Amino acid sequence: MKKTWVTIGLLLALARFAQAQAPSTTDTSQLVNLVYNGSFEEYRHCPRRVDAVGILTLVEGWYQPTRGSADYFNVCGSRECGVPSNKLGQQLPHDGDGYCGIYCSKNDYREYLQTKLRRKLRSGDSIQLTFWASLSEESTGAVATLGGLFTKESISDTVRSIFLAKEHEYLSEDIFQTIARPYIPQVVNSTDSIITNTRGWQRIRGTFVAQGGEQYITLGNFNLAEHSGYIDYDSLTRLLPGAYYYIDDVTVECLNCPPPVADDLNVDSTYLTEEQPAFTVGSTFVLKDIYFEFDKSTILQQSYFELKSLISLLETYPQMHIEIRGHTDGKGSDSYNLRLSVNRAKAVADYLISKGVSEKRLQHKGYGKSLPIDSNDTEEGRANNRRVEFKIISM
Repeated sequence: MKKTWVTIGLLLALARFAQAQAPSTTDTSQLVNLVYNGSFEEYRHCPRRVDAVGILTLVEGWYQPTRGSADYFNVCGSRECGVPSNKLGQQLPHDGDGYCGIYCSKNDYREYLQTKLRRKLRSGDSIQLTFWASLSEESTGAVATLGGLFTKESISDTVRSIFLAKEHEYLSEDIFQTIARPYIPQVVNSTDSIITNTRGWQRIRGTFVAQGGEQYITLGNFNLAEHSGYIDYDSLTRLLPGAYYYIDDVTVECLNCPPPVADDLNVDSTYLTEEQPAFTVGSTFVLKDIYFEFDKSTILQQSYFELKSLISLLETYPQMHIEIRGHTDGKGSDSYNLRLSVNRAKAVADYLISKGVSEKRLQHKGYGKSLPIDSNDTEEGRANNRRVEFKIISM
């Protein structure tokens, strides 16, 4: 039977949202939060420790875009990562049972949080970002300029310092220099309003007009140390040489958009199409955005949105049984690649099962480098070959 190769984004074009005429005034009761898991209540397992060199792998849908190690705290966590008391201070959540923490520094070291929005912003959307911050008692000072940066693509870097936009400036056809400039967040707290509250939560809020296409938000301090409004506290001479903040209750809302008929915005409107993919036995579909730690089978949180979409598909077709299929590029030995592909396919299947998908509906298998869909002679081709798919076994 002929195989169909499409991304899961197209595959999940299952419905259109009818749009009513926008009201003349904003009805806040109808505003939809465009952030998944904005209060950090969905998590893989309870946090056990604050890891100075780790990565944020616990909170569903959120991840760190740099090597700065963001943290997670929850009432179910260990003494080090508990709520309200933990290694970095004491605070009740602003909402729910958990919150994240990021170091915002009085020097260059920084930590950030990033997530993908439930849909792309449209040109002219009046967007309001709100989140809440609380200064850890273990800080030695406080900053003002926490903010939110909205981008069209996911941005990342391997640094543990301030997040900078890096561009190539060509001096000739073959000679260029890299120019690094600070990102300019669309929403940033005023330098006149230093975030000093250790007993409660301080609201960070701002609005802007979207250019169109923005789909990722990164939270943190994007200002250079000397422009962050940093102040030292004599009473806060504790564990951290700078400012550390708990972050909770993140919302992104469109103030001038008509309310959707349904508030489930799992389907990206850019993929909506009249032509529906053929869900037939034997069809194979590529999961577009599945990421793993390098040379490992640990699923990174950037994969959450694609996996959530696959779960939605399986809920829509409750009789569908699938095989999760892992593939690698052509580098490495046959035995190594086969083992890696098996482990990655199993990791995806295990994740689906942990989210309530019946084990009876899933099979998993690794194919190593035996079934390439592109050339292994280029980096782009190898990236295409490193993939996870699912094949429909029965309907």
